[in-house]
Amino acid sequence: MKQRRPFVVATFAMTVDGKITTRTFSPVDFTSREDKLHLFRQRALADAVLIGHSTLKRDNVRLGLPKTDLCKARMKRGQTPYPVRVIVSDKGKIDNRLNIFQSDISPIIIFSTRRMPRKYQEALGKKATLHLSKAEHVNLAAMLHTLRDKYKIRTVACEGGPTLFRSLLERGLVDRLNLTIAPYMFGGAKAPTLTGLSNEFLPASVHCALIEMRVIDEECFLTYRVKRRR
Repeated sequence: MKQRRPFVVATFAMTVDGKITTRTFSPVDFTSREDKLHLFRQRALADAVLIGHSTLKRDNVRLGLPKTDLCKARMKRGQTPYPVRVIVSDKGKIDNRLNIFQSDISPIIIFSTRRMPRKYQEALGKKATLHLSKAEHVNLAAMLHTLRDKYKIRTVACEGGPTLFRSLLERGLVDRLNLTIAPYMFGGAKAPTLTGLSNEFLPASVHCALIEMRVIDEECFLTYRVKRRR
């Protein structure tokens, strides 16, 4: 029987020329307040929010929600006030001083491998639940099945980065894509696109069906259904 997994929604913002950040991968603020609220709204709809270690380290976010009606709306839907926070890291060398570990708004789950050094296991184990596999890389399909079966997670909001998104996409593990197009161009071959910096094509082209398009001021908000490969 096919294993169950959560519904995965990825949310990104990119420039007109397809860049999601600069060549230095440094945090860059090129979208409006409306786009930031859009990200929070998508996060609030999910049972869990998923992020890769590199993006977490770069942006140093808590993955919480602003003090608005979003938490109240979640509770009315029968959800917890804040989504569960999920981190993916193959090597597991995650600094326990990052902002995400300084707040206890919701549980933190880390999926990594036995490559995580013992000292990191001991430090992170005090602040998060660790799932460490014997493989070289985190099995993303197995991770999603664990979230569904063990933690009852039905919807996951993926917020990057591009490497994690590409890996999910290659395995047919993304169901919906929210994409904001901002009125800027960065240029440069070394600035990552939505699917990262890889020169390789995806194993197979991914067909997306447009569900919704909204234009607010100078930004375009797109929602796609990612079609499953047969």
